[in-house]
Amino acid sequence: MFDEFERSQIDTGTATISVRHGGSGPPVLLLHGFPQSSAMWHPIAPQLAEHHTVVAPDLRGYGSSSRPPEGDDHSGFSFRAMAQDQVTVMRELGHERFAVVGHDRGARVGHRMALDHPDAVERLAVLDILPTLHVYSNVDRDLATGYYHWFFFIQPFDLPERLISAEPMYYLHKLLGGWGGSLDVFAPDALAEYERAFADPAVRHAMLEDYRAGASIDLEHDRADEGRLLDMPVLSMWGSRGIVGRNGGDEVLAVWRTRAADVRGASVDTGHFLVEEAPEATLAHLRPFLSGA
Repeated sequence: MFDEFERSQIDTGTATISVRHGGSGPPVLLLHGFPQSSAMWHPIAPQLAEHHTVVAPDLRGYGSSSRPPEGDDHSGFSFRAMAQDQVTVMRELGHERFAVVGHDRGARVGHRMALDHPDAVERLAVLDILPTLHVYSNVDRDLATGYYHWFFFIQPFDLPERLISAEPMYYLHKLLGGWGGSLDVFAPDALAEYERAFADPAVRHAMLEDYRAGASIDLEHDRADEGRLLDMPVLSMWGSRGIVGRNGGDEVLAVWRTRAADVRGASVDTGHFLVEEAPEATLAHLRPFLSGA
C-alpha cells in the first residue's frame, strides 16, 4: 500500500501526526474515520495522486499518531483540536489552501475545519455522515440501533474500555463488518493495520475519547455555530445501504443545505465504507468535484 508515498511524523505543537503524502498538483487532505487509519485510502490515493498532492494523516489518537491528554472536558480529542492538527500539518508541508475529503469521524473533523479555518478549506467532501449536532438532535429507534456505539462509547471511563478489552479483535471485526458491508471488503494489509492499532489499549481509549468529545465539547462548538453556512463547495456522498442513506438522498441533501450554501450529493451502492467497498464508483464522484466541477 502507498508504495510511492512518503511517511512523515509532524509535530503540531500538541500532537505528533503520522502522515502519508505523495503525488503532485493541487493539494487534497484525506481524513479517515473510526475505527481505521490513513490506510483506508489505499484504494484511491494512488489514483488521486496522479493529479493531486495527496496528504493522508492518521488523526490524533488513531493509527500511528500520538495520543495527547484528553483533559477534563475531553477537548484534547475534540474535532476542533483534530482540525487544528491537520491545518498545521498542511502548512508544514507547504499547503495554505487545500481540498478536504473526510470519511466518518474524519468528515466531522473536515466540517469543523471548514467552520474554523474557512480560508484554508477550498472545498469539502463529507463521506457517509450527517452533521454531529443534527444526529444527536434527531435520535430515533433506528438511528440509536445503528449508532448504538455512539451511546456506548460516551459512557464514563473505564466502562467501555474494560468491556471492549475482553475481546478487542472480535469487537473490531464486528464493527468493520457490521455497517452495511462485509469484512471481506478490507484488504489484508489494511485490516492488519487496523488490528495492530486496535490491539493497543491506549489507542482504544483515545478513540473513545473522540466520541466522548463528540457528545460534549463538540456539541458546544456546533451550537455556537448554528446558522452559519459554509461558503465553499460541499459534496455529500453516502452509501445507499448504510445508515445515512436509509431515508434517501433528498433528506441527506436537505440537512447539508442547512449547513452550506453550495451542496451537491452522490449515492454509491455500498454500506458505510465507500472507499474500500467501491473505490472506482467513489472516485467517479470525487475526481470531478476535486477538479472544480
